[in-house]
Amino acid sequence: MEPSGYLGRPDYRVDIRRIRNLVRVTDGDRIFGESTASLLVAEQDHGIVFYLPAPDVRFDLLVPDELTSRCPFKGTARYWRAADRPDPIAWEYDQPYREVAILSGHIGFYQDRVRVEVGVAIPTVSR
Repeated sequence: MEPSGYLGRPDYRVDIRRIRNLVRVTDGDRIFGESTASLLVAEQDHGIVFYLPAPDVRFDLLVPDELTSRCPFKGTARYWRAADRPDPIAWEYDQPYREVAILSGHIGFYQDRVRVEVGVAIPTVSR
């Protein structure tokens, strides 16, 4: 694994929060994923992205894409696309860097290629 970009830029920010809001990823009548345990990722110099836990993603509607890329702050990404579309709609970091290790097991979706809806959060129950 290549060294993390944090070595040269310890000030770089990738803020990650688990949210209880319902996040649904659709394209037409297809639901690619739906979760109340997504990650909201706000990365410096990038837009906000929602990552769904892999068990909440419909991999039966996705096929792996040959594309890979490397982010100096998150690691190497692999991509997923809908079987009937040529371009990837989602990606994941199998082995993210230590600083963003929580991304492991989560799938991010392009908000300009599919519809990502964010609903209300499920209230916590106090005892």
